[in-house]
Amino acid sequence: MLYTYDMKINKVIKTLTYSDIVFFSAIGFIGPIFAIFLTDQIKGGDIKVVGFAAAFYWIVKSILQIPIASYLDKRKGEKDDFYFMVIGLFLASIVPFGYILSSLPWHIYAFQCLMGVGMAMNLPAWCAIFTRHIDRGKEALEWSIRSTGLGIGTGIAGAIGGVAVATIGFERLFIIVGILGFIGASLLLAIRNNIYPRDHFKPKILPPEEKPPVR
Repeated sequence: MLYTYDMKINKVIKTLTYSDIVFFSAIGFIGPIFAIFLTDQIKGGDIKVVGFAAAFYWIVKSILQIPIASYLDKRKGEKDDFYFMVIGLFLASIVPFGYILSSLPWHIYAFQCLMGVGMAMNLPAWCAIFTRHIDRGKEALEWSIRSTGLGIGTGIAGAIGGVAVATIGFERLFIIVGILGFIGASLLLAIRNNIYPRDHFKPKILPPEEKPPVR
């Protein structure tokens, strides 16, 4: 579907959509096996550690997201949005490599906090840029293409995540996820010359429903 409508979507929207699909599809590999990783590979890991790992991510992200969004709204132009978006996604892409180095629960908590910081930087900036550049009259279509791409990508990744772990192990899977995350973040650099130097118009639509990077 994304290919069918490809020529009708502007470069910024296409790039933001492709970047999200690559990144969240990569993270989707971890979703089904993350709890197993924590209980089997982390010393002292149990169901409580799984819950706290999720809590650290969501609390850090939730605390930081609104102040960051408020700061970005006060800045003219999109350069700050762009830098926060790109740096945030690169920070989040480091986390799978961190899992490889983790052996204790607090290691996981630290990297979950890093994920929270990265996504708190990325999401408000991503939504702001997407909203400003969306093609007039195609708002529903372009949000839907993004949502559909993420759904298909994360669905496929989730389905084969367990098979991948059984075949290549946690360490290699996390390396693949991290590399794909960096690729997704790097795609954003393609629109660095398409960023507005100053505000053109106010956002007119709401952001899409968000899915957690790690469950």
